[in-house]
Amino acid sequence: MKFTGWPEQGELVVGEIDEIADFGVFVDLDEYEDKRGLCHVSEVASGWIKNIRDHVNVGDRVVAKVLDVDESSQQIDLSIKDVNDHQRSDKIQEWKNERKADNWMGIAFGEDVDDETYTTVAEALYAEFGSMYDGFEAAAIHGEEALEDVDLADEQIEAIVETARENVSVPYVNVTGYVNLESPGHDGVDDVREALEAAEGNGEVPDEIELDVSYVGSPEYRIRVRAPDYKTAETELEASAERAREAIEAKGGTGGFHRERETEDE
Repeated sequence: MKFTGWPEQGELVVGEIDEIADFGVFVDLDEYEDKRGLCHVSEVASGWIKNIRDHVNVGDRVVAKVLDVDESSQQIDLSIKDVNDHQRSDKIQEWKNERKADNWMGIAFGEDVDDETYTTVAEALYAEFGSMYDGFEAAAIHGEEALEDVDLADEQIEAIVETARENVSVPYVNVTGYVNLESPGHDGVDDVREALEAAEGNGEVPDEIELDVSYVGSPEYRIRVRAPDYKTAETELEASAERAREAIEAKGGTGGFHRERETEDE
């Protein structure tokens, strides 16, 4: 997706050097439609520059800072030297992510998607998430729930979620905890089994969560949770342990949650 309009002063932009002159380089801006910026030779690199071609070449992709925008003269002044390595790396990654999202848009709505549909969906995702990539990532993690406040038609949301679930690689984290479950009654085995089923969520764990409960050694059971972020993972882990505790105590047994393994041998 290319933006219409103009970049703002201070913004970082990605572009390709398409012409080099003794006084500076011209940069075709990848993110803006029909926009080209000029980076004066003094803004290409720090220090005295004897030969500008020792620092840049035609075809180089660069990250530059917007120094000034003059719409009346159609001029955008850029600086390459004012971008540090960390900013450059982050901006390039952001640019790559949006290229991925552009490809996902083609998968979701067809390679021949019309401009109006593309723009409508893209602007809605930008308004809610700040980027198309973040919108698709949220859809991959949380499904249609992530897009319920986005101003899109139901069929558009379904297309985004389906595409996201099949194509977006979501970063996940894993956390582990343990519960001790004991029941003194003659149905103790069944009581523990019910408590374990409760720990597993009885089929009501959110789609983005992977939760597994396994035997460690009587009376200890391991709970593993895989989730998109630590806060969610910890919340689900504690909720799982609490469900187990409540279930076993309802049968007259006892249950306790702890983070470190207590049983010596499995």
